[in-house]
Amino acid sequence: MIQSLNHLLRSPAHRLALGLALVCIVLQYAGLDDLLRFERSRIDAGHWWLLLSGNFVHLGSSHLWMNMAGLALVVALVWQHFTYQRWLLIVLVSSLFVGVGLWLFNPDVTGYVGFSGTLHGLILAGCLADLRTYPKSAAVLLTLVVGKLIWEQYAGALPGSESVAGGSVVVDSHLYGAIGGALTAACLLLVFRQKSAAQLTSEQ
Repeated sequence: MIQSLNHLLRSPAHRLALGLALVCIVLQYAGLDDLLRFERSRIDAGHWWLLLSGNFVHLGSSHLWMNMAGLALVVALVWQHFTYQRWLLIVLVSSLFVGVGLWLFNPDVTGYVGFSGTLHGLILAGCLADLRTYPKSAAVLLTLVVGKLIWEQYAGALPGSESVAGGSVVVDSHLYGAIGGALTAACLLLVFRQKSAAQLTSEQ
C-alpha cells in the first residue's frame, strides 16, 4: 500500500489532488470557514476573492469529508487524462463559475460554502476526456452526471444529501461548476487535438 501511495505521489497531477484536499482540510479545521465563505454582502463590498475561496471551505466535518470522498472518486476514475496544469486550470475555472454564477444569477443565495460545485466541473471534464479512451463507460458516467444535474434543477437536491451535508444544498452551484469544467475541458481537448493534427502533418 505504501508503495502504491509513493507511486501515485510521483505524479504531479496526483500531488495537486492531494494538495487540494489538504487545503480544504486545513482551512476547515483552522476555523477559517466563516472568513472565507461566499458572503454576498462582503462580495458586494469588494471582497471579490470570496467568489473563489468559498469553494474550499465547508459547513462542517461531514460536509468536508463527503466532498473529499467525491474528490477521491474523481481521482480514481478520470484523473489520468490531464496534466496538473490543466487540472489546476479546470479547478480554478469551475470554482469561479460557481462563485460568479451564484453572485450573478442567484440573488437569493446570501451565503455559500463547499467544493461540490467544483467537483461537478472536475467529473464533467474527466468524462469528456475519457470519451476518447473508454467511450462506453465514459458515456454512461456522463449520462449519470448530466441526469443528476437535470434532476436537481427540477426536483431539488438528491434525497439524503442535505442531511449528510449538514445544511441546505445549493444545486445551482453544481450546474455552474459543471458548465465551467465542461467548457474548459472542451477547449483544452480541442487545443490538444489541433496540436496533434499539426504534429502529424509536419511529420509526413
